[in-house]
Amino acid sequence: METFPILFIAFLSIGCCILSNNIVNATHFGITRHYKFDIKLQNVTRLCHTKSIVTVNGQFPGPRIVAREGDRLIIKVVNHVQNNISIHWHGIRQLRSGWADGPAYITQCPIQTGQTYVYNFTIVGQRGTLWWHAHISWLRSTLYGPIIILPKRGVPYPFPHPYKEVPLIFGEWWNADPEAVIAQALQTGGGPNVSDAYTINGLPGPLYNCSAKDTFKLNVKPGKTYLLRLINAALNDELFFSIANHTLTIVDVDAVYVKPFEADTIIITPGQTTNVLLKTKTNHPNANFLMMARPYVTGNGTFDNSTVAGILEYHYPKPSPSIKKLPLFKPELPALRDTSFVTNFTNKLKSLANSQFPANVPKHVDKNFFFTVGLGTNPCPKNQTCQGPSNTTMFAAAVNNISFVMPSKALLQAHFLHQSQNVYTTDFPSSPLIPFNYTGTPPNNTMVIDGTKVVVLPYNTSVELVLQDTSILGAESHPLHLHGFNFYVVGQGFGNFDPKKDPAKYNLVDPVERNTIGVPAGGWVAIRFLADNPGVWFMHCHLEVHTSWGLKMAWIVEDGKLPNQKLPPPPSDLPKC
Repeated sequence: METFPILFIAFLSIGCCILSNNIVNATHFGITRHYKFDIKLQNVTRLCHTKSIVTVNGQFPGPRIVAREGDRLIIKVVNHVQNNISIHWHGIRQLRSGWADGPAYITQCPIQTGQTYVYNFTIVGQRGTLWWHAHISWLRSTLYGPIIILPKRGVPYPFPHPYKEVPLIFGEWWNADPEAVIAQALQTGGGPNVSDAYTINGLPGPLYNCSAKDTFKLNVKPGKTYLLRLINAALNDELFFSIANHTLTIVDVDAVYVKPFEADTIIITPGQTTNVLLKTKTNHPNANFLMMARPYVTGNGTFDNSTVAGILEYHYPKPSPSIKKLPLFKPELPALRDTSFVTNFTNKLKSLANSQFPANVPKHVDKNFFFTVGLGTNPCPKNQTCQGPSNTTMFAAAVNNISFVMPSKALLQAHFLHQSQNVYTTDFPSSPLIPFNYTGTPPNNTMVIDGTKVVVLPYNTSVELVLQDTSILGAESHPLHLHGFNFYVVGQGFGNFDPKKDPAKYNLVDPVERNTIGVPAGGWVAIRFLADNPGVWFMHCHLEVHTSWGLKMAWIVEDGKLPNQKLPPPPSDLPKC
């Protein structure tokens, strides 16, 4: 078995697992790595509240997957719970392996109780931090874990080699059952209840009642460089993160290297990952330091206005001072609605764009799309009072005013078998059907159109997509995730996108490459990608409440002419609906 660099983490009774506990088999050269995920219930106590949650291998958060660029992963998922399950490997390109992507009813039917499915895919041209999570309903509230992709053997990082590496996963904790929370919201048409706490590696930390013992602690040595692998697995909140009296150097986002820059605080949306270097102080500081995260808020709805904290502790030689007597420093996080900070931070993100890691931005565009993203309404069912924007309406969300209706059969299978009838239609609009002042006075009619509509792209089409926020029910930031592709963020701004003036400001030299991007509240973002991966690919807001309301759609990329440009047949164990 290949020996990996140490990934240092505070191991807890329930938390991220040691690599050797999860790998069943691995070749000496690291070509194929086998994992087994048993989906089962586990009693977990947080905030003095014990509940039975759905877990992988009884762990919360779930096990780490560690591999190298070029490795093949075979992950056997066995469902022992009553919920239907599917697992998405967030950010993995899934080149010609769309059957392993994981979103329920998009690339597969879910794994039913007692069933097994083997996810089989190869990591091609990627290295950095990604993550896996359930991709059905709100089960990713407890089903998530890191994917750590190391460079090929002998290939160094393009930054100082760290002393140790630490995955930090931000999540949310509900004392209630999140499945019941969203079920009630969809029934009443109102906004769902918010979580009871944020977590770092499953732990809420000392700022919550009855939670001091459930605090993540990072023990470090003076004068060392640590690589923190940050993942935002929270369901519904973008987060600010900072460590008191320490500066972070951002070196990687969404498993793509960036030009390094320093910051005291970072912003990270649900779905995104960020790798940062933490250089510890040269001398023992005789103090402890809080590392804290709290939400960045743009919408008008309720949100969890709380803060998760962990503690950065310096390792002292014996005799060591009493930890309880050391002063505890607290970072200053931006204000909850500090959009200017978010804008300044995101504008600093640039691709390395060098000979080893080029920025292959499509310079020529074959297809242009303009998608509005935002909230809207559906009519309340007859003889029912709803809790939406009015008592006669329910909250909905849409792309180009199309609120996506999940099919009862998997789109990828229907596409592959040429059986789209009664499953989906290919008339998703390339721009809004009714243009309006998207960030100005909202239109009188806020109703959405429900449907299962997709966009079809010929193989190797170069795409430019402008995502425009709307103020129909209040401007709000939307972190959009595209499955199956990375994309380049060539431009962004506030107000309505101007197709005559704004493209002249595009960065086509070193734009950041991502798989998840925050559409600015009251603004727009322009992305480009090459549709070189045949299959059906989901695109959706990674605020889970908006996905539940329909802020999602799908792209179909047709087969190319050559054999290596075609989607292979489905595996024999593909779950059935």
